[in-house]
This record gives sequence, C-alpha cells and structure tokens, in this order.
Amino acid sequence: LEDQYSPSRWSRRLDRDTIIDAHFEVTAAGTERARASAQTSLHVPYGSGDGEKLDIYFPTNPSETFPVLVYIHGGYWQCLSKDDSGFAAPPLVSQGVAVVAVGYDIAPKGHMDAMVLQVRRSLVFLTEQYPRIRSIYLCGHSAGAHLAAMVLATDWTEFQVVPNIKGAVLVSGVYDLEPILHTYVNDALNMSREVAQRNSPMRNVTPAVPAACEVLVAVAQHDSPEFRRQSQEYSQALRAAGWSVSLLDLAGVDHFDIIEKLSEDSYILTQV
Repeated sequence: LEDQYSPSRWSRRLDRDTIIDAHFEVTAAGTERARASAQTSLHVPYGSGDGEKLDIYFPTNPSETFPVLVYIHGGYWQCLSKDDSGFAAPPLVSQGVAVVAVGYDIAPKGHMDAMVLQVRRSLVFLTEQYPRIRSIYLCGHSAGAHLAAMVLATDWTEFQVVPNIKGAVLVSGVYDLEPILHTYVNDALNMSREVAQRNSPMRNVTPAVPAACEVLVAVAQHDSPEFRRQSQEYSQALRAAGWSVSLLDLAGVDHFDIIEKLSEDSYILTQV
C-alpha cells in the first residue's frame, strides 16, 4: 500500500525525489504567469480561518453572467496551497470562464472533516457573493479530487444555499480513504476508521437528481494500479446511482503532468 499510494514512484519521466519538487516548481511558475496576465482578486476570505481564502481569476471579456471553474488543489491534504493553483487559469479566462483557486487548512492543522466543510462553504460563499456566476464546474486533483467528490455528496439543506454545480472534473483522485489509513499518508492526517469512512466519496454516493451535474473522472496511464482502480470503481458507483459520468484514461501522462498540462490550450483535458 505504501508503494501504491506513493504517486511519485510511478512516473516514467523523473525519479521519485525530483518529480515532486518539479511539480511544485511548474505549478508555482504557472500561477505566477496567470497572476501577471489576468485580472484577479487574491486572498478573498470566505470564512474567518487563516486558510479560508480564495484566489479569483476573472474572464478576459466577461459576459453578463459567466461560468466558473473552481480548482481544488492536491498535495495529499498536507502540502501545496491556492498560491500554486492558478496555473490552469490562462486558457480558461481567455474563453470567458472565471477560475477560482480554493484555499483550505491542510494537515496537521486541518483535519479531514474540517477540510471537506471548508470546500463546501467556499462554494456557498461564491454563490452568495458573486451573483454573476452562472454555473460552477469543480476541478480537483489527487486529494483535491477527493474533496471535489465530497462536494458532490453534500446535503445542501443545512447551508440554505444550493450552488449551481454543472460539472466536476476529478483528476487522479482517491475516493476510498480506507487504504490510506495503513500508509504514511495518515501520519499527518491522523484519521480514525470512522473519519475515513465518513469522508470517502465511494461510501457516500447519493442518487443523482434530475439535471444533475456531469462528472468526468480522469486518470493517468502512469498512475499506480490502486489510483486507477479507485477511479474506475468510483465512476462505476456514480453510474450505478444514475449520474452522468465518463471515465477518461489519459495516455502518456503521470500523476503530476496530467494536471500540469491544464495550462496548455491544446491539452485534451483543457479542451474538455
């Protein structure tokens, strides 16, 4: 399990020590370029906590109302931040789509229940504060795909607001946290089995409502067999519950460049 849940061991491009550093560099540099070129509102608080902030990249030529892509970063719930998460903005803002990078309290400060709640609250905030947002599309990578999938399992009645979520792009995610309990990843998270089960999208699939959002589950050729299995089983579980879901198996990419390439206009995931 340690091996299966260490994405850096499965890349064909770089060795496991350099690939994570390279990923941090690529996402940070891409975010810097995005901030330099787009109209932004940075560090917008959606709550009172230190980590509860958003970066908003506005469309170049916004129409009266516009769609927004809400990006939830990965980092195994314990590294990265919204400050490295704007790299996907340039191709999208040029097409009239706003991009929002969500900050949340990573471990060990943040625990799993709190992170899930923060991401849900960020969407409530966007819905209430930005009436020009026409529709919301979620995009999460790795741990961020897990958090995005937990958003799909939300009972919005307790929030008194229902965000208009039209789509979700879940990239190289973890949808059942049970195996994580037995790996180094849980050292910082300190999840109990109960917490892991409560926060596993695989165990919390809700029946699809009419006109529910479309879900795209994307996985890399060079993701580990466990990551690939999780993507397949979660997409099957959604389909069985009546969701509109497709599984995209991307050739020639690994756990890291599958998302890094979102900065490129011509990349298949950017186009989709």
